[in-house]
Formats: sequence, structure tokens, C-alpha cells
Amino acid sequence: MYPKVNPTKTKTWTVLKNHHDNISKKKLVNFFDRDNNRLEKFSIGFESFFFDFSKHFLDEDTIILFEKLIDDIALEKAKACMRIGVRINETENRSVLHIALRNFKNTPICVADKNIMPDVFDVLNKIKAFTHDLHSGHWKGYTGKKITDIVNIGIGGSDLGPLMVVKALKPYKVYGFNSHFVSNIDASDLIEKLDDLNPETTLFIVASKTFTTQETMTNARSARKWFLEKAVNPEFIKKHFVAVSTNSEEVCGFGIDEKNMFEFWDWVGGRYSLWSAIGLSIACSIGYDHFEDLLKGAEAMDDHFFKTKEISKNIPTMMALLGVWYNNFFKAETQAVLAYDHRLSHFSRYLQQGDMESNGKNVDRNGEELSYQSGQIIWGEPGTNGQHAFYQLIHQGTKLIPCDFIAVVNPPHDYEDHHDKLIANFIAQTEALMIGKDKEQVKEELSAVGKNKEEIEQLMPYKSALLMF
Repeated sequence: MYPKVNPTKTKTWTVLKNHHDNISKKKLVNFFDRDNNRLEKFSIGFESFFFDFSKHFLDEDTIILFEKLIDDIALEKAKACMRIGVRINETENRSVLHIALRNFKNTPICVADKNIMPDVFDVLNKIKAFTHDLHSGHWKGYTGKKITDIVNIGIGGSDLGPLMVVKALKPYKVYGFNSHFVSNIDASDLIEKLDDLNPETTLFIVASKTFTTQETMTNARSARKWFLEKAVNPEFIKKHFVAVSTNSEEVCGFGIDEKNMFEFWDWVGGRYSLWSAIGLSIACSIGYDHFEDLLKGAEAMDDHFFKTKEISKNIPTMMALLGVWYNNFFKAETQAVLAYDHRLSHFSRYLQQGDMESNGKNVDRNGEELSYQSGQIIWGEPGTNGQHAFYQLIHQGTKLIPCDFIAVVNPPHDYEDHHDKLIANFIAQTEALMIGKDKEQVKEELSAVGKNKEEIEQLMPYKSALLMF
């Protein structure tokens, strides 16, 4: 049975409230003053990841209470139910098994008493064969020319995930192939993407589970019209359109050969679908081998999440608990995701859907109205761009805004001067948020740059604008 515990009804929740009242009165920098080993205690190393949560309002007692809360809500039992295909998506009566899409250990996972892993590997092999034909030039357009441009037509999870990954993994792009993404029903989106493309060398991927999504199918029909204005013969659609869908009847009715339909299943939620055949555009962009590496990386994190029992060493669990901690106890309604890597410029948008669609509820699993906050508002921009846009409010405004800072140690380029300055900004921002400045420090800094007492008094009301950077 899937556990359905209201966390606010537990004794631990009440204790956490009292704990928050005490810890929130302290200054973050004081935690470090009292404990030289704080970073070691409150950080997790996993493969090439380093997750530092030492710069948060928590201590050993917080972790103990987090552990008790996890026990109260039976998280381990919930995780076990997910892994064996229990229909934990109760509103749609579906299993949630995107973990099966990257299960290269081939451990049997069942839905309705059927092992779904053979179907998963059938689709992966189909993607592998297709991308090989595409990249080798074996798959040609209707005039015999090699395909050079791939246009993914989708929306929501069928767009955000692939778009984010293709941008993030651009250094691995297959030479000679360009990827484009169309999602908005506003024709301007499609027109801009098609403007410089040649129908003879363009392949469209129409990504829609039902093949009835209004935005996607409107764009797909307009793309087909654009294509046929030059190709003329509807039979040529089979060489230039493929589908990622579960609805073979609609796919064939569109003119796509059923052999070129890549299947995925109702136990794949849209916001987790980049790991499925929805990731076909990713494989087309970076090659199947790199796509498989991406899946195996996700599998490694799955293993970490499911097998690491100690929550202070479990990255996804700690991140989730910190979200609950700030959202419900500190009343912080938003969370900023600040990636200091230009390739991750779409990451915050992708995470918006993953978090806000998942947590976008006002009733619990028992159908009762929520007595607590279900999720935060996720937003963000890449660094350092955001520093010149909204960091003023984060540092010196009246709102508490928890921030996730993300950086890459070894970039895929040799512009060391750029990367050194980027990382310096990354570190400086987290340090400034942790330490802050009081009124006396500001006065001392103004005095040090030659301001007299009268000038300092005049400047103090405006110190935020002057001393942000």
C-alpha cells in the first residue's frame, strides 16, 4: 500500500516548527564560526558531482529532525512502491516509471504483471538504428540529399527537456546536423525556424503522445504544408516526418509511415519524457552513444537515490527536504536556480515544469485540502547575466529567496580567463549571500574609499544600489 501520510499531522512537524523559530534567528555565517568542519558535514560527493548544502539554515539537529520526518511519512516504502510499478500517480491512475527508461541493468520492472524492459530496449534499439542511418547518410530526403536539419515539434515535456539537453550538450553535437525546436502555436515560432531551411534536407520529429495536442498538431500540419509546397507528392512525407507517439492510427492518418513511429508509454510523464523516445531529437543531435551515456548517468543517480539510506548523503532527498524546509517553515515562496554555465541557459525553465507541474496540487493523496505549501515558484537565469538583472533583490531586498548555484569545474573550451572570472563570480555570490554586510561595515567601506561622514550619511539610504557589485 502506498503511504498517504499528512506530514503536518506528525509530531516531528511540530518539533521542526519550534526548531525553525530558534535557528532562523541566527546568522548563517555564525554556523561556520562555530564549526570548522561544517562543509565536510553538510556536503555530498557523488561521482563527478559535489553538492554543498552547508550554506543553509540547518545544523545536526535539523538533519535528525529531517530523518524523523522521512520515517514519519514512510519515504522508503514510497520509493519501493515506485520501483515496482505501483500507480503512485493517482489522479491519472498511472505508474511513474521513467526510471525504467535508463535501467541498463535490465532488472525486471512490471506494469500489469508484464515486464516492460523488453519494450524499452526495443525502442532504444530502434532509435540507435535510426540515428545511425541518419548520420551515415543512408537515410536520405526525397531528392536523394542527406538530411542536415532536424526540427522537433512538440510542447511541454516534448519540447523543454530535449531543448534543454541539446543546448547543454552542444559540445557533443554531430557534425553536419542542426537541431531546431518549435513549440508555440504562435506561427511566428514556426516561421522563424523554417525561414532558412530546405525541405529537401529537413526532417521533422512530431512529438505528441496522443498525436492530438492542439499546439503540436497545428504546427505539424503547417510544417507539412510548407514541405508539400515544394515536394508536392504526399508520399515524400514518409522520408521527412517521423513521430514519437502512442497513437498509430493518427500517425498514419497524418501520412507518416508506422515503421517510423517511436513508441513510449502512459507510465512516462511528460516532464520526465526526455529519457524516452521523446529524446529522439537528442540522439539525432549528439549521436546515439552519447544519448546512451546520458541515460546511464541518470541511472547512476537513480541508484544513488534508491540505495542511499542516510539522508544527509542522499542528494535528491536533501534537495527535496530543503525545499520543504524553506517553503513551509521559512515561508519562502520562490526558489532561484542560477547556473553559471551558458549551456544550461534552458535548465531553470525545464526545472520549472518538473517541479511546478509535479507539485501543482491543492489536495493531498487522501483528497483533503492541503494545509501546507505544495511547491515553490522556480525561476532563474544563467550567471553572470542574472547578476545584472535581479540579484539586487536577492541580496538586499526584503524577500528570502533560497538559491541553487550550479557551476562546472572543467569547461569544454580553453578560454581560461573567461572561466576563471565566471567561477570567481559564482563563488563570490554564494559568499556574499552567506556573510552579508551590516550598516557599520558599509560605513567602513565608504570611509575607506574616501567618503567623509556627511557624504556617508547622504549615501546610506542608497547603499543597496551602490554596493551591490
